[in-house]
Amino acid sequence: MNHNPDEYYNRTEVSNSDLTALRDILHPRRQFGDREAAFRFGTLVDALITEPDRVDYYRFTVDDVQYTDDEFLHAKEMQQALRMEARRDAFLAKVLELADTQRFMVNHAQQFSYCEYPFSLDTRCKWDWYLPAFGFGGDLKTTFAASQQEFDEALDFFDWDRSRAWYMDIARSDRDFIYAISKKNCRVFKKFISRGDGTYNRGREKYEELAFQWWLLTPKNIA
Repeated sequence: MNHNPDEYYNRTEVSNSDLTALRDILHPRRQFGDREAAFRFGTLVDALITEPDRVDYYRFTVDDVQYTDDEFLHAKEMQQALRMEARRDAFLAKVLELADTQRFMVNHAQQFSYCEYPFSLDTRCKWDWYLPAFGFGGDLKTTFAASQQEFDEALDFFDWDRSRAWYMDIARSDRDFIYAISKKNCRVFKKFISRGDGTYNRGREKYEELAFQWWLLTPKNIA
């Protein structure tokens, strides 16, 4: 387990978050809600479920970030909703029991192709859950979606399909999954992804364009 989040975020390989930042520059669009607040609260939920060692349950902090009593209570309710879902979902139960959490991977000189033009990048990703015995993993999300349809729309709007294809190709895995907990009603939504299905193909198409733009903007490639 990686107990120092800065160890990952200070690395120089290209991450999915880097591609998101580039997308926001190249393809600006209207943002809904407070992104920083959503990231902050998502960090709390992630920590409770996948990195409890980072949580101070008495001071209501994760690392040095202070949360309110209400935020902590809400996050605990969402954590409990996932635990309750695991009683009905045998696969989720195994994930919670067996997965490595917050495991990062690096792929040096990963090969890409965009419009049949080959190029390479050093890449990285950080799994919420990874199942080493099976060679694949998945992601934990918090969402404002209150229904399955809204979750499916969020998957495309927030480019979660891109992130899953990115992770799958770094790990060379053929399967992936997302579990998302609603901030509105604590419902748990899930999505299973296989290499070559519609979600993977859309995600790969999204990341290949951005990865190529990143490669073009690398100083050694700018002539």
